[in-house]
Amino acid sequence: MEQATADTHASRLTRVSSYIHDHLDEELSLDVLAGIACLSPYHWHRIYHAHFGETVAATVRRLRLQRAAAHLAHTNMPITKVAERAGYDSQASFTRAFSAAFGLAPATYREVGSHSVFKAPTPQGVHAMYEVGVTHVSPKSLIAVEHRGSYMAIGKSYDLLFTTLAQRGLIRPDLSMVGVYLDDPTSVPEADLRSHAAVVVAEPARVDAPLFTTQIQGGDYAVLKYKGPYGDMRAAYDWLYGQWLPSSGRDVADAPVFEDYLNSPRDTPPTELRTDIYLPLK
Repeated sequence: MEQATADTHASRLTRVSSYIHDHLDEELSLDVLAGIACLSPYHWHRIYHAHFGETVAATVRRLRLQRAAAHLAHTNMPITKVAERAGYDSQASFTRAFSAAFGLAPATYREVGSHSVFKAPTPQGVHAMYEVGVTHVSPKSLIAVEHRGSYMAIGKSYDLLFTTLAQRGLIRPDLSMVGVYLDDPTSVPEADLRSHAAVVVAEPARVDAPLFTTQIQGGDYAVLKYKGPYGDMRAAYDWLYGQWLPSSGRDVADAPVFEDYLNSPRDTPPTELRTDIYLPLK
């Protein structure tokens, strides 16, 4: 009976998490999400908060602002439209919320956010802010779930991963969270992008769907120690491939890039997020 209840809660948690990620442009009130969970708003909210460590409203706000930061960094979308897509009825209220989360007003962030340093004509500014080195990585065993679609939406697959790990008694305090990215987002349609939301384990484990086991290939990797919002990382990749790699004298190996997430967006301000980006080298 207890296991059946745990399974029911796990399925509801993952269903609501997936719905939030897939419907950010729609009304996501507590009543709407309680309907998805098939529970009363009061009970659902307590279950969600206990499991994920943040309220439903905090999740929705965080994901919408994260997407807004990416729009500001990489598109010319008017700020009024960015604010509307983020769920704010005025630019002033959006500016207050965005400034509180990212430390800069939206217009200022568009000009001088962390993405801007990677667009400089010379690499000095990047080297001053971000350490890039080459290191040898031993093969790593992973437990993962598949993700298909926008890399920015991989958070819903991490929710599925950790909910399933918890449900099956596989959560450990020292689990390292990594993302493995299999496709080039500049050449593959967003809906077809493939990636793995994963944790590193000491040795391969026997798991059932939706979990599977895989490996990170050992060898030399260029490592860019990135600090800042996830939405700005595209500029870091462009610089790593377009400027660092040609000047390094190295070639890329036939293996996917992966990211090692050193803290969590659920309890860390976007500007303080730390991610090590690993580029495989021959």
